[in-house]
Amino acid sequence: MTQQQATGHVVIAPDKFKGSLTAAEAAERIATGIRRVAPATDIRTLPVADGGEGTVLAALAAGYRRVDATVSGPTGEPVQAAIAVLNETAVIEAAQASGLTLLPGGVKAPLTASSCGTGQLIARALELGCTRIVLGLGGVACTDGGAGMVQALGMSLRDADNTDLPPGGAALRRLHHLDPGSLADTLSGVEVVIASDVDNPLLGTRGAPAVYGPQKGASPDDVAELDAALAHWADAVALLTAADVRDAPGAGAAGGLGFGALALLGAHMQPGIALLLDLLGFDRAVRGARLVVTGEGCLDVQTLHGKAPAGVAAAATGAGVPVVAVAGLLELTEPQWREAGFTAAYALAELAGPDGDSLTDAAKYAELAGERIAEDLLQD
Repeated sequence: MTQQQATGHVVIAPDKFKGSLTAAEAAERIATGIRRVAPATDIRTLPVADGGEGTVLAALAAGYRRVDATVSGPTGEPVQAAIAVLNETAVIEAAQASGLTLLPGGVKAPLTASSCGTGQLIARALELGCTRIVLGLGGVACTDGGAGMVQALGMSLRDADNTDLPPGGAALRRLHHLDPGSLADTLSGVEVVIASDVDNPLLGTRGAPAVYGPQKGASPDDVAELDAALAHWADAVALLTAADVRDAPGAGAAGGLGFGALALLGAHMQPGIALLLDLLGFDRAVRGARLVVTGEGCLDVQTLHGKAPAGVAAAATGAGVPVVAVAGLLELTEPQWREAGFTAAYALAELAGPDGDSLTDAAKYAELAGERIAEDLLQD
């Protein structure tokens, strides 16, 4: 069969290559390489994400409308953030408002960073008339249990002197009055879905302060202080709601943002990549395809536990379509990646060889990967 006679399109659905290419850039570069060898190929790019950084960009690439907002950053400074809107669904990425990368000068603030901006993004989506909020967690600077988020949505947190608590997780140790305010009315008729694969509880050795606090600059003393403060916060929330979700899988996601969303926004959690693939219309895109290409910066054992390429592979093979992987680094053995559903795997580092730089020149080698895919799999 000649290339012109080949049937079926190719779907290119990678996650970001962290530090080198966004998901959209990776998809376009791979597509460019395929077209160079097989110009008649019908290619459909569908950048993906797993609920963390890049989630909003993936939704925008799939046709969602961009809405910009100025919100409070993790330490109170104004930052520019975006949400993705389609009909009555808004996709919100906590890292857009409360992310580690937004800290002024990169100076970490483990005790005082707040999730207020994330709540402000939710409020903006509600102003637009959205009734379904998809909240992507990960990459945040705060460990405040979602306190800042719910304050931005109408809840009042005060100390024994009836003074509003300052931002940050450490201040929750002084919480004395918890007033739901307008929160229930604000969220009436609204569905909140958390897109996350983190299953950590809020507290303890696997909790948000212990596991993720050090990444945010927390010392061992800070971790102990935050854990105690979040325990007090969880006690107060349980008293208010007559339910205790501190031990729920995912409560510890994003510095406890998962806890705040589950306990006070009535949220439910779905695996990030599965939820995003549904939102992006992957099932429609893959229908009738002859090949799916996915990938990320490093294909390793973590990939096998719910990260985007594994989710794409499962969905593609479930639809009866072969899937191949492109990665900056390939750390899985061939039996491992074949077991995950991939029929082939291409590493930019291997394509670059000892004299190339697959990180700095990732775009170049992603195109080369596309050429190899076309030569190996699309030359009928």
